[in-house]
Amino acid sequence: MGRIFFRGANLIDGAHAPKANATVVVEGERITAVGTNGNMPKPTVHDTVYDLGGKSLMPGMVMCHYHVAYDNVARMEDIDMRHPPTFLTLIAAKNAELLLRSGYTGAVGAGTMHNIDVTLKRAIDAGMIQGPRFLPCGRDLVTTGDSVDCHPQFWNLQMPGLARICDGPDDFRKAVREEIKNGVEIIKLYPTGGHGLFWPADVMTMSQAEIDAAAEAAHERGKKIRGHIISKKGILASLKAGVDVIDHGDMMDEECIDIMAKQGTFVTPSLYFPWMMVEEKRRTGKSGFGGVEEMEKGLEHSAHVIPLAQKAGVKFVVGDDFGIASLPHGAYAKELQAYVKGAGISALDVITWATKNGAELLGMGDELGTIEPGKIADLLVVDGNPAKNITVLEDRDNLDVVMKGGQFVTCQLTPAKVRLQRAA
Repeated sequence: MGRIFFRGANLIDGAHAPKANATVVVEGERITAVGTNGNMPKPTVHDTVYDLGGKSLMPGMVMCHYHVAYDNVARMEDIDMRHPPTFLTLIAAKNAELLLRSGYTGAVGAGTMHNIDVTLKRAIDAGMIQGPRFLPCGRDLVTTGDSVDCHPQFWNLQMPGLARICDGPDDFRKAVREEIKNGVEIIKLYPTGGHGLFWPADVMTMSQAEIDAAAEAAHERGKKIRGHIISKKGILASLKAGVDVIDHGDMMDEECIDIMAKQGTFVTPSLYFPWMMVEEKRRTGKSGFGGVEEMEKGLEHSAHVIPLAQKAGVKFVVGDDFGIASLPHGAYAKELQAYVKGAGISALDVITWATKNGAELLGMGDELGTIEPGKIADLLVVDGNPAKNITVLEDRDNLDVVMKGGQFVTCQLTPAKVRLQRAA
């Protein structure tokens, strides 16, 4: 089988400033050549050539806070009570394919039910269904009475599919080991309330000893751990334990930033929902969600602190709670504008969050996330320039190509009729 040539691209490689009139060559699952000069290989009769005419070529993105099995739920109990596990798995498979076709060739789980992430990863890797490269999460590991354990006691739910209730370091250590035994590769904790949960942000719903034990148990078996962490106290406690991913981190400050940068901690700000609510209020004078005034204060803090953290080298990644009613599946790329318009981060930097940084969290930074020879060809061709206007990624019709591992998931391009050189 021949090579694929993408010529005349606006190359956004995930690490550098865009380059005009670039050529990228794909052979098999790998990128074999990248350049803008006359030293590039020439196509033969066996190759396929696409002239992009200035369209953008960029790495596939990675959704780093993903609830694949959330079915656009409006209430907490709908997460694990609306559908039986078998039906919910089919819904999750459909969502996984939708994410891939939205330009996200990778995903990192942030909590699921009934071990669905692990099942999907196996099915995707086996070629049974289409979906992104997947780092699977498992059940939420929570303490008695925290924001996830909020069902009335007389319901007697026990939440076996959604969460495991743990109390004390030994209980968390055992729970982490059980999740890993079941195929989970990133563990989800809830050390604090806040960011839409029942308990306020300043309430610690896990002790330092519990966070330490969970993180140690994950790392001793080579797996990652993440946490819903909002307050500064919770952030510092989790950084002390070596948690790999701070989800939200609303109240981080310069002390937190310094430690995050030194430890290489990943942060998913997940600003889209509060930004969307605040923008709605500014536009219409009202909001469909309570607490918007508090969200506005939080956004002001984020607009100040996120640029400081970006400058300090903190590894931001993208992802939000898609799968709740106000953030339906398929609207994934709408999140990106929240960092550009709400926090003042450049569109090019946000693309790096979604590509290079996301690949590193996925554990594939040496293989994915940038466009360079030798890397796996997870690529997007975008009709438009997301480095100037990040919103062009929101419309799937603008994705002329979604490629995963050198194979087209979607392709709306027509091969060029070019003068070819015959192979020697």
